[in-house]
Amino acid sequence: MQLRNSTSRYGAIPQAVHWLTALFVVAGWLLGQFGHDLPKGGAREFGFLVHMTLGQCVLVLLVVRLIWRFVDRPPPAEATPFGKLVEIAAKLSHFALYALLVVVPFLGIIVQLKRGHDLPIFGVWNFTSPWPADRAIARTMLGLHAYLADALLILAGVHACAAIIHHHVWRDRTLTRMLPGAS
Repeated sequence: MQLRNSTSRYGAIPQAVHWLTALFVVAGWLLGQFGHDLPKGGAREFGFLVHMTLGQCVLVLLVVRLIWRFVDRPPPAEATPFGKLVEIAAKLSHFALYALLVVVPFLGIIVQLKRGHDLPIFGVWNFTSPWPADRAIARTMLGLHAYLADALLILAGVHACAAIIHHHVWRDRTLTRMLPGAS
């Protein structure tokens, strides 16, 4: 198993970070969308705690991903029939994905703190809000958090579709370079 990137594929560490991020984003989005359908009380509170913990894990994974990109450069982009145009679009979409992976969890943190509640850090420690409760700001931030979470999921879907197009239409290695076990 190759841990580090090579010139032809991603290593096991960036693959794990990529797929864990995808899993945590989808699971967090689902809990954000449907957590209110859980029974009131312990089940709903646990779902909300898991939702917040997943967001914090996404932030940690993003830091790991960014550090890893500096320590172990990713393989170069595959050539496409559209040349630089697709390369520029890919860089812009990756930048937007990274930005949303930061902004969405931070907005969720602000919502929790502006509600006047403690922020559970990975379900172990509690961070007390430094601000007075302000329901109006919390409601506004929650709307923005939800809107940008939807945008993140849509952009991730576009990202996945682009990888499938690379694989099935252009027949390059863009997708397989990120799949564990693919050669």
